[in-house]
Amino acid sequence: MPSTNKSTSQSASQSAAKYRAPQDLLTGKVILVTGAGDGIGAVAAKTYAAYGATVILTGKTIPKLEKVFDEIVEAKNPEPAIYPIDYTGASVDHYATMADTIEKNFGRLDGLLHNAAQLGLMTPLTSYTPEDWVKTLHTNLTAPFLLSQALIPLLQKAENASIIFTTDKVGQNPNAYWGAYGVSKAGIDNLMVTLAEELDNTTNIRVNSIDPGAIRTALRRNAYPGEVPTEVPLAEAIMPSYLYLMGKDSLDINKTTIAAQSK
Repeated sequence: MPSTNKSTSQSASQSAAKYRAPQDLLTGKVILVTGAGDGIGAVAAKTYAAYGATVILTGKTIPKLEKVFDEIVEAKNPEPAIYPIDYTGASVDHYATMADTIEKNFGRLDGLLHNAAQLGLMTPLTSYTPEDWVKTLHTNLTAPFLLSQALIPLLQKAENASIIFTTDKVGQNPNAYWGAYGVSKAGIDNLMVTLAEELDNTTNIRVNSIDPGAIRTALRRNAYPGEVPTEVPLAEAIMPSYLYLMGKDSLDINKTTIAAQSK
């Protein structure tokens, strides 16, 4: 785990996995979720909305975002916002425009969940093309950096704010053929700790990561095509950790990786 204190990480993981959020945990909060069109991102967005947050749904596939939007509204939760963006090709100007739009409409940002990622190629490093390598690293590592950089001024306007990155055990324990994806997750671990240390004691922003573990998503199916899907938990099972790190009961947690399936 990238946390500098292993026991703190284990203790926080156990608390998060067992967390029972009060129904008003996120009332009045504005939270941006990347990759909100499906998988963990969609479930996290709907969960945050169910606990009172106004969620900004971002991703590249508009029909998927609209489906999540409709499900949140149908559940009579706060109406979300949709901000389509392709993190693979977004430029610094795109992030600046996003930040300006959020400031004009909401004035601040209380939370940022970095969930969007692509698996890329599972192949020997010698088989990578430069284009494939750069595309995966950009989407999984450079884009979260650029987005965080653009949105930190808005997060500083909140009473307290939370940034959550998404990591993976392959970032800490590299395996053959995981290539750019594994390298990108190792980079995310480093990025999280660096940002947490830089913002600690000087801002109201805490920065942590979640390792979701094996979850029934499209990325998981592509990585493990022979796996029986019904033997893998749904994203709903790990939402206590996502609520814990986004809400007030984790204000003293910083620079820590939460294992969402901690026992």
